[in-house]
Amino acid sequence: MLLAIDVGNTHVVIGLFDGARLVRSWRVSSRRDMTSDELLVLFGGLLGERVGEIGSAVVGSVVPPLTSSLLEALTALTGTRPLEVAPGVRTGLKIRMDNPQEVGADRILNAVAACERYEGPTIIVDFGTATTLDVVTADAEYLGGIITPGPRLGAEALSLRAARLPRVDLSVPQRVLGRNSIDAIRSGLLHGHAAMVDGLARRIEDEVGVVRTIVVTGGLADVIAPLMTRVDANDADLTLEGLRLVHERNRI
Repeated sequence: MLLAIDVGNTHVVIGLFDGARLVRSWRVSSRRDMTSDELLVLFGGLLGERVGEIGSAVVGSVVPPLTSSLLEALTALTGTRPLEVAPGVRTGLKIRMDNPQEVGADRILNAVAACERYEGPTIIVDFGTATTLDVVTADAEYLGGIITPGPRLGAEALSLRAARLPRVDLSVPQRVLGRNSIDAIRSGLLHGHAAMVDGLARRIEDEVGVVRTIVVTGGLADVIAPLMTRVDANDADLTLEGLRLVHERNRI
């Protein structure tokens, strides 16, 4: 079995694959100071008796302080060093960026999976710590993207820098127009974010032409997608599928 791990700034998403089938997935909090021993305990608790069935692992990480501990733990778990999605790894994408090495592993993995699962050109919206929009063509060309602070960062910034504004949870208010400060903040963060993504998608189409698919993923996709005017697919496992595909393309 393959263990696929997507390391983000807020969450670590772990997927267990049996061939091309995703058997199980988990989402845990991302802690930069976790040791390899702590990670081994975590994997043991999640996998249970299946620990011994893990033959290989693949990692995509945007959190360098956690990456080395994770690679060490997975090497101990599987007996072989895991594949890390990094420059030089075969992805099947043609990356049309000024500096392809700048593109985060999560964005590359989403693009790889979108090329396989959806009709392009595709806009991939990932609602994570940052919200990213990336564009990939039907010919697997990664054209570029957009990065903006996500709603959680917005909520933190408002509570830290605006003395009279409280920290709020990210639940959708009943009305767009808030009748109290908390709902007003929620509406700005969530309805505002949905409207921003809708507007950016239209501007992307003005620049690159008609987009066949808009796919959303990430921890807040289920919250924000219903507020958008267009979503063609909500794919929670997009990054994990990208990890599996990259692992397959780099098998010796």
